[in-house]
Amino acid sequence: MQLEVIQVAVFFAVTAAIALVTYLKCRQAPRSDSDSNRDYFLAGGGLSWIFIAGSITLTNLSTDQLVGMNGNQMMLMAWWEISAVLGLIILAKIFLPQYYKHRCTTTTELLEKRYNNRHIRALIGGIFLLAIAFIWMPAAIYSGSLFMQNMFQVDIPLIVIAAAFALLGGAYAFFGGLRAVAVSDTYSGILLLGMAIMVVILSLQAIDYDFSGIPADRLTMIGDDDSPIPWTTLLTGMIFIQTFYWSTNQVITQRAMAAPSLKEAQKGVFAAAGIRLLIVPAIVVLPGIVAYKLYGDIGDAAYGRLVGELLPHWLSGIFAAALAAAVLTTYNSNLNSAVALYVCDIHENYVNKDVKVSKISAIVTVILVANSLLMVPMYQKADSIINLLQQLWGLLSMPILSIFIVGLMFRNVEAKAGMAAVVMGVFIYAFFSFVWTPIHYIHLMLVTLVLCVCIALTLNRLVFGNRAELVWRSSEELAPAV
Repeated sequence: MQLEVIQVAVFFAVTAAIALVTYLKCRQAPRSDSDSNRDYFLAGGGLSWIFIAGSITLTNLSTDQLVGMNGNQMMLMAWWEISAVLGLIILAKIFLPQYYKHRCTTTTELLEKRYNNRHIRALIGGIFLLAIAFIWMPAAIYSGSLFMQNMFQVDIPLIVIAAAFALLGGAYAFFGGLRAVAVSDTYSGILLLGMAIMVVILSLQAIDYDFSGIPADRLTMIGDDDSPIPWTTLLTGMIFIQTFYWSTNQVITQRAMAAPSLKEAQKGVFAAAGIRLLIVPAIVVLPGIVAYKLYGDIGDAAYGRLVGELLPHWLSGIFAAALAAAVLTTYNSNLNSAVALYVCDIHENYVNKDVKVSKISAIVTVILVANSLLMVPMYQKADSIINLLQQLWGLLSMPILSIFIVGLMFRNVEAKAGMAAVVMGVFIYAFFSFVWTPIHYIHLMLVTLVLCVCIALTLNRLVFGNRAELVWRSSEELAPAV
């Protein structure tokens, strides 16, 4: 009982310490009485490269990664993190120059500028908003709650833990804004990465660095056609999944758009890529493989059980605090981005141009928090949270990426042709996923992307009578699309 008290005391002490240093850091930032989108959603353009790197890292790296990827208990899952480096490089060298050139608040604002059409911005912004609301926000609090439940072996219902995360996260995102999220991400990230590396070391020591007895298919990096990641997918859909996620996804790119300059933003993205390559692959696969040897195939419960048994109680309290902060900041990041998409892409364009940002943000925050809680029971039924997330994203990712590719590479393209291609692309991938799946779903993402681009260009020519002109030379030289 005394150890449990110490564990809980350490948990709350570390959590309070992170909140305190975040508050002190944010208080040092220049104050603005403005209620503008840039101040509220981009921290006034004042994030340094350190906080951009930290926020990008921890926004992505949370319990859905640690729990979900380790839950597969296979070395192959490291490819998601290794290939992410390419996506970050594409963000820094191709997309960020365009976002800064057009002073974008949301990624979808670039589409409005390229197609000269506000409706295409609203459509893609709305799709992103729905994805965040129904996929990423509930997934973040579900996986975080599952981890806490398994680690502490408590009888508290999962939905109660999720409610605590959701309510705290909602309050934090509303009152702190992007700056507080980014700063907290960075401080929590330093602690989380350090603790995650320690878990890897303790895990390896627990099996005396002996991987014998573990099936070869759990240790290989070359996946066959029946594996979660066949090696051939690394040359097809995987490249474009990473391009979509890191370069067009509002939740990630919003951090990179909040720097005072393009150069500062690129430094942050490159730093995040370095962390992704050198540290993250090991922490998202090795503990799960060790758990397979120790406990067998226990799926998403692997990481929480391993941490709960290997770490001393006082140290597990620190780790739990780091994970709780990661859950909250991932949830906050998604929530902040969802609100930005609604306010900037939809409300200001169709409801009220002179909206009071803080007021409408509060209303949207309450709605999104309530919705994420309602979705948690559905995620409890999933066999693998990470595989479910990737397949759900497939419905949206390639159709959305296609509209960015067409917009950046061509001009004289009618926005309605691109919008039609996006909608048709969602149904195409849904057909591939739920009706007919001739090849691996990652291959089908490339097929969907190519079909969407072809549909957009074909409709543009045959229906709207426009001849698209290829204008791609470099990201710096791109002319307006129309």
